[in-house]
Amino acid sequence: MNNRGKLYIILTVLAILSIVVLEYTKPQKVNWFPSYASYHKIPFGTYVFQEQMERIFKKENIVEVDKTPFEFLEQKDSIQGTYVFINNNLAFGDAELDKLLAWTAKGNTLFIACEQLGGKLLDTLNIKTSVLSNFDNLKNSYQFQLKNKQLKKDSLYTFEKANYMYYYKEIDTLHTKVVSVIDNASNATLQLEEEHINTIKQSFGEGTIILSTFPQAFTNYFLLIAPNQNYTAGILSYINPSETIYIDQYYKSGKKYYSSPLYVMLHTKELKWAYYIMLIAVFIYVIFDGKRKQRAIPILKPLRNQTIDFTRTIANMYYEKEKHTEMANHKVSHFLEFIRSQFHLNTATIDATFLENLAARSNNTIAETTLLFKTIDTLQHKTEINKIELQKLNTLIEAFKSKNTWKKTKT
Repeated sequence: MNNRGKLYIILTVLAILSIVVLEYTKPQKVNWFPSYASYHKIPFGTYVFQEQMERIFKKENIVEVDKTPFEFLEQKDSIQGTYVFINNNLAFGDAELDKLLAWTAKGNTLFIACEQLGGKLLDTLNIKTSVLSNFDNLKNSYQFQLKNKQLKKDSLYTFEKANYMYYYKEIDTLHTKVVSVIDNASNATLQLEEEHINTIKQSFGEGTIILSTFPQAFTNYFLLIAPNQNYTAGILSYINPSETIYIDQYYKSGKKYYSSPLYVMLHTKELKWAYYIMLIAVFIYVIFDGKRKQRAIPILKPLRNQTIDFTRTIANMYYEKEKHTEMANHKVSHFLEFIRSQFHLNTATIDATFLENLAARSNNTIAETTLLFKTIDTLQHKTEINKIELQKLNTLIEAFKSKNTWKKTKT
């Protein structure tokens, strides 16, 4: 290897090492993915919420459910307590929702914290939602207030990581109790200028349904900023602590099991850069080493089949020079060869038996076959053949071949 090649290798290694050092020392970006999974410690995971639930309530009363509500409620008839759903969006099927509502009506509690709730639940409860945007709120700041007189009424809780917030535009005021409200005021005040309902409590049969459009209240980011934990605790105070609390782990945006085989490698810094270095090394090998060994493969065009062109040329030559006798002899010779190969008949003797066998095998009549061979015999005894006689011979032969059904079936 010459000096220039060594220089290229040294520069490449230094460049790779520099990239690795820069990436290794670079601060890791915060993952703001709305997971809501209890095992995620990212800002919008619910790891802290899960820990606090086990601390505040009895640990034996906390049950994680990793099945659909339909499967879970179908499994046992003795399930009683509070069923908690927390995610950025939920869409229950009709049969699943009917199962949940029937279970709730028996005296249980259905707790749902969700921004966008699909299905027919809102229609069932006569509720309509709307969106509160931050068009005039450059800080993305929203304030929340609990409406229960027994809680700290004057406290406002701020959330600064949302471009918009959902709220309940219309509710059934006869059967619904307002738990908390929201406002997008940019400056913190003790009284909200305009209230938008974001958490409600409504009776359903013998049970209770609690709905919230603010699932972020149960995430790590919100709970770890004081005094926001008091707001979440105020919402949870509507849950009966003596009953079993079933926390849904099925309807979560964050996956518990990752289907991609590269997930572990790409989410571990050391393995990720080992993978990248391997790809870079392969790329360098292809450029430098592959260039020396790989040669252009010439394209060899296959030989052209000129048999048909040759035949046409010879035929045109005979036809233009009016050698009708020679063409007729060739035509007859090819026709006799055709009979021998297709019908396996001996053409040395042309008699009545031969004509009967040939007519039967070729699907021609005896009269047609006899006329064809009489024409051939007549022309073979002539010294000169004109153009019309040659055309007549060709017509009779082609007509004879066209009725050969055995040949068509074979091909």
